Amino acid sequence: MMSRAGFQKVAVFALVYNILVVGWGVFLRAGNYGDGCGDHWPLCGDNNTPLMGTLARWIEGSHRISTALCGPLALLLVYLAFRHFPRGDYGRKAAIGVLGMTLFEGAIGAFLVKFKLVAQNDSVNRAAIMAVHCVSTFVLVGFLVTLILAAKGWRRPQFRSQGPVIPILGMGVAGIVLLGISGAVSALAHQLHKVDNVLEAAMRGDSHWMVRLQPLHPLIAVSVTLYIFLAVGLINHLRPDPNVKKAGDWLMLSFALQILIGSLNIVMDAPIVMQMLHLAMADLNFIAITALGVAALAEGVERVEIRPAPVEAPLGAPLQGRTLVNAYVALTKPRVISLLLFTTLTAMVAAQRGFPPVWQFLAIAIGGYMSAGAANAINMVIDRDIDLTMKRTASRPTVTQSIPSQHALAFAMVLAIGSFAILWAAGNLLTAVMALSGLVFYVVVYTLLLKRRTWHNIVIGGAAGAFPPLVGWAAITNDLPPLALYLFAIIFVWTPVHFWALALMLKDDYAAAGIPMLPVVKGDRTTVNQIGMYTLLTVVVTMLPFLMPGVGVIYLVAAGLLNVLLVMKAIGLWKQIDRPHASSLFHYSMLYLALLFLALAIDRSVPASDIHRNLSAEVTSGSSASLYADSVSSLPSELRHEGQMPVISVRSGQSPSIGGIEVTVALSPIARSRALEQL
Repeated sequence: MMSRAGFQKVAVFALVYNILVVGWGVFLRAGNYGDGCGDHWPLCGDNNTPLMGTLARWIEGSHRISTALCGPLALLLVYLAFRHFPRGDYGRKAAIGVLGMTLFEGAIGAFLVKFKLVAQNDSVNRAAIMAVHCVSTFVLVGFLVTLILAAKGWRRPQFRSQGPVIPILGMGVAGIVLLGISGAVSALAHQLHKVDNVLEAAMRGDSHWMVRLQPLHPLIAVSVTLYIFLAVGLINHLRPDPNVKKAGDWLMLSFALQILIGSLNIVMDAPIVMQMLHLAMADLNFIAITALGVAALAEGVERVEIRPAPVEAPLGAPLQGRTLVNAYVALTKPRVISLLLFTTLTAMVAAQRGFPPVWQFLAIAIGGYMSAGAANAINMVIDRDIDLTMKRTASRPTVTQSIPSQHALAFAMVLAIGSFAILWAAGNLLTAVMALSGLVFYVVVYTLLLKRRTWHNIVIGGAAGAFPPLVGWAAITNDLPPLALYLFAIIFVWTPVHFWALALMLKDDYAAAGIPMLPVVKGDRTTVNQIGMYTLLTVVVTMLPFLMPGVGVIYLVAAGLLNVLLVMKAIGLWKQIDRPHASSLFHYSMLYLALLFLALAIDRSVPASDIHRNLSAEVTSGSSASLYADSVSSLPSELRHEGQMPVISVRSGQSPSIGGIEVTVALSPIARSRALEQL
């Protein structure tokens, strides 16, 4: 009888072989060789003329032979699994799953051939079957890796009483499936309707529907990658186990490599070899999340979320009615969110160059609050052990378990999903991705990786609080021009000034909790020196936007006055390091940031000319815009650049306020954003 190690090698060989077969299938599809055997199945016929000639018949024939060998290999795995695993073992079930999905994959191949959904066919039916083909391949390799892990002796997965882990894993699997489907559609579009500029072609109404969907794939990829990093961080915390850690690391690495390969595909115009590698990496992504699932759900792994409240924790009374609602609201940290939300909304006004539509303004506010609230709720679950040691956080509902950790996590996930949906609907996918980026950065980078390890935690992790203005700006323009990135930079360099002033006041709490905040690790004087350095950096960064088009004197004057007072507060703290001076700087820093963003919003809402008043609303909301001017040369430069914004028509006309010509221009999202920068 074959040893368990030998069986494991056979299963690994089957997995590698299936991935190679998938890669050869990509070559077949991308090279237009899919009609090599006509509509004959399973053997090749010779009564047709393939699009790519006789070579297509050889390539298609070799693909059929290679896929046919998967059947006997699957049967061998079932036989060996029944020899090595006892009745009811998950290894047997995985082997049966391999056989079933192998047969299903063959049926899909037959369907594609018999209904001629190959070569140049660009129907919805072909795209749908290709999507199913992609998903079924994921399921097949998932069963194969599960079989391998069973052979390695990994413990049996248990699905009952797993709390939030199953939904977290389920959303990760769904994200990978969605990403695979969007990738299949994008690959077909590249094969059948290749264009020089995908973004420009996607904006045209006469483009094929596949081309119009192509730009979504990279954004979906970024969104799913962000979620995967969040999921891995949470599962590592909730299921502390070496196998979980190993599988999570592999999953994050595979996604990082996949993003790199996808970027190279864009730069290199997706050569066939890169497409093969891209799909193979997608299979590896699914393999890794399957391994993570098997490890996280294994019998005997501790379930952190059901740990009882420590004996020394304040007694948490049962909550109901308004008290319960208030406790859930407290999980979102509304006082912390208020300033972040203000930067989001003022960034919307600045991008719009006026007040946005009320419905959109409110929707982005709600979505932004939900995203930040989700991050804060997750933070409370992760930090409930150290929250117990600090006076100001010891009575949080996650510490007392008046709101159980699993309920708090479920609440956070609902907020996160709802936020993504609202921001996508009211803004665009880029808006939702920016909010998700901030959430993931706060939870994974700051809370899980940095907070308990280094005093640089707030310097690097502070970037999480710099995403809100990007959310607001992207909601209006569907783009992130340099000025929006400057807003990110302003908050990034401002955060240490703000937070270290607070840390000076809470130094004892942080020391008791073992959190290496700068005053605890380096002392008060070093902290104040660092505050001084970041204050000067903040002054410099906040003055730079004035050098950009679209920022005027109102912002310059306001920034100058606010910076003078900020420097004075920092100097006061440097001269006298005590609680009153630290408190004064901390509270002023919040007012400083709010007034700075308000000044920018007001500055950019004051139109510089009649052209701006007539055009800004149309540029913001439409795919084209009409405006009056003295001549084409008097238009903002971005509107004169026909490569960026094609002129549709120019005709003589009269506006109510000025004479001259009327110009109608076509607007892409990027051109719209760039034009608004100059209006």
